[in-house]
Amino acid sequence: RPRGSGAGGGKFVLLLVFSASSPSAWGHLFLPDSSKLLSGVFFTRRPAAAPAAARGQPRAPSAARRRPGGGAAAAGRAGSLERIRADHERALREAKETLQKLPEEIRRDIRQDKEKLLQDARGRKEAGAPGLPQRLFRQPVGAVGQEPADPEVRQRREKIKEMMKHAWDNYKRYAWGLNELKPISKQGHSSNLFGNIQGATIVDALDTLYIMEMKEEFKEAKEWVEKNLDFNVNAEISVFEVNIRFVGGLLSAYYLSGEEVFRKKAVELGEKLLPAFNTPTGIPWALLNIKSGIGRNWPWASGGSSILAEFGTLHLEFVHLSHLSGNPVFAEKVMNIRKVLNRLDKPEGLYPNYLNPSSGQWGQHHVSIGGLGDSFYEYLLKAWLMSDKTDEDGKKMYYDAVQAIETHLIRKSSGGLTYIAEWKGGLLEHKMGHLTCFAGGMFALGADGAPSDKTGHHIELGAEIAKTCHESYDRTRMKLGPEAFRFDGGVEAIATRQNEKYYILRPEVIETYMYMWRLTHDPKYRDWGWEAVEALEKHCRVDGGYSGIRDVYNNHESHDDVQQILYLRFSEDDLLPFDHWVFNTEAHPLPVLHKDDENKEENQK
Repeated sequence: RPRGSGAGGGKFVLLLVFSASSPSAWGHLFLPDSSKLLSGVFFTRRPAAAPAAARGQPRAPSAARRRPGGGAAAAGRAGSLERIRADHERALREAKETLQKLPEEIRRDIRQDKEKLLQDARGRKEAGAPGLPQRLFRQPVGAVGQEPADPEVRQRREKIKEMMKHAWDNYKRYAWGLNELKPISKQGHSSNLFGNIQGATIVDALDTLYIMEMKEEFKEAKEWVEKNLDFNVNAEISVFEVNIRFVGGLLSAYYLSGEEVFRKKAVELGEKLLPAFNTPTGIPWALLNIKSGIGRNWPWASGGSSILAEFGTLHLEFVHLSHLSGNPVFAEKVMNIRKVLNRLDKPEGLYPNYLNPSSGQWGQHHVSIGGLGDSFYEYLLKAWLMSDKTDEDGKKMYYDAVQAIETHLIRKSSGGLTYIAEWKGGLLEHKMGHLTCFAGGMFALGADGAPSDKTGHHIELGAEIAKTCHESYDRTRMKLGPEAFRFDGGVEAIATRQNEKYYILRPEVIETYMYMWRLTHDPKYRDWGWEAVEALEKHCRVDGGYSGIRDVYNNHESHDDVQQILYLRFSEDDLLPFDHWVFNTEAHPLPVLHKDDENKEENQK
């Protein structure tokens, strides 16, 4: 689900509906040169346990040396000196032999040593992920669900699977290995958000293929990842987009299937993203050349600022990278973002969308729960949930932010529709974006952790946002919601500007239906979800896949030729249950890190 920068048209979207009867979802190798070799590199052949004195370091005084009659210590020193002398003489002989060789022989030896090192590295690579700790894989609870008992549900579930297969087969036929498919022109397209990294659709689809039990397609996708997914490219990428799609997709694929290649690739890519944090504050750049490590921000973003929804949407994936790699640096980077934010004064308790990574100060005071801000709030809540509700800092930041949002941004129209306005320097713009519709599900998901007197209120708030967003769909001719809709000039939940009337397969409204169904089991959310599926089939399905619509108020479809891949799923509550899984902002499921599980892993090491 692409939120955040809003830049570029080549984005993928996941449609999430998890309803029981109607919804659908969503080395570096150091190779010495000959000069180093001749200047003493052979001395490294000393045994690894050579005494400190052999390395030119002072030895710590021992009790035996300080006491008179320390015979054992004296004998030990004599033995050590003898070993040092033998090592030294052997190294001199080897160096002398090397100097007596012809230059061609020396070059040949170096070449052979390099080849041996490379062969050893390949062997380690094939045996497992180099540098990663061994990990006993246990599939988390709920990775596989039961078949629905209701025959109508099963029928709808099969329809959703057929829709996924239609999208996947056409991608495979016309754009295999590229980032996305243009379903009208039936050709591949590679968004510049990913630089030269290819295969975004494949990586993004891995978890969906697995959960839908599309076993052959999953196997095919895994083989492509093993053979072709390459991060060693000289290209500038969006840190946010690559994280939520590639890192998130690989992590989910590992946790569902246990295939080691996904863990290895996720950590490898995570390491390549780390230079983005090399700023005076540690707030990462939006864009990064993953070969040079040079970063920058979007030129349009408020005086070189980083964007809240981008740097605030790394936490879930980076905590899991630390968990799977044993390297704390990933978690440390995202925890530092929290520290920077907590030190800053927030206007009216709100978080502006722009933050300068050099000065550590806010950019222009524009606050939005839609694009540029949205998934920051989502990740605060989900960080707490993913931590098995131990991340008290994330919890406090989330509920404090919701209180400020409710006070300053949430309003009710004259017709009784609750909406979330945008805040620009203290003035409200009475507009709500399709992206903002995710917040209904977020409020409902966070209700259980709210203060006891607020639990019912948060569920009610989620239901009101869901109703408003459903109205934005229902008031169009195609029954698909516009990109943005307004509440001014006597208009309610309707797009009034031509550049806001398009629909690009965004899933946020259906995502909120999914959360509301799971948490309330009110059947209307199943009905609303199925309405959206039928509208998608009627207006967005084309021979080559699924396409966005330019004007949802028009009687005639005008497709935009962008698929932004559509993921559709059905499930009962036992598939990916909320007490064991959270979804990243691209709808990739990540397991809750239960403390009991962590203790078991420690005991098994």
